Amino acid sequence: MYGKDGALVMKKKTVKSKYTNDNFVPIKSIMNGMIILDNNEKVTGIKIMPRNIFIMDYSAQNAVIANLRTVYNTIDYEFWVICADRPVDINVYLSQLQLLYNSVNSPIIRKLINEDINKANMFMNNNIVDTEYYLLFKSKDDELIQKRIRNLVNNFANAGLSSKQTTNDDLRIILDNFLNGGQTSTFGTVIG
Repeated sequence: MYGKDGALVMKKKTVKSKYTNDNFVPIKSIMNGMIILDNNEKVTGIKIMPRNIFIMDYSAQNAVIANLRTVYNTIDYEFWVICADRPVDINVYLSQLQLLYNSVNSPIIRKLINEDINKANMFMNNNIVDTEYYLLFKSKDDELIQKRIRNLVNNFANAGLSSKQTTNDDLRIILDNFLNGGQTSTFGTVIG
């Protein structure tokens, strides 16, 4: 834009926040298992526990798939099915194995425990992740949210899958997967 004297006048951009993400991610907070958006809509849903249907016989696999089709066809609102990877932390398990190894005298049992320790270390060195499954939706009405969650949990239970409402931690993992390429944000104090 040019002013009266012909000089170029630039409009100053207004920035709402000093944090870059606040300018393009409309998240106000995460609480009570819900992402609260700037417009007060809430994004929430359920975490669906995985089940390996490929170890079932063919007819049982088809029954689970048919049941899932029925569940998804009964949902009459916008929803998102999300797969998110969560790093597996087996440090506690490794510590317990090491304590067990130290307390056992039998060379055969020690050898078996040592094999488990080596296998666990291999998993840790290869950045093994758990894949988690979520069904999310948004609404402003808390009563409607709770009704939808109850219905989803019941419908998935009828399909042979267990599920529960998302937690704050679940939602942070989902956001980390999408915004940070799966890397957990761990910011500390910077001393200069």
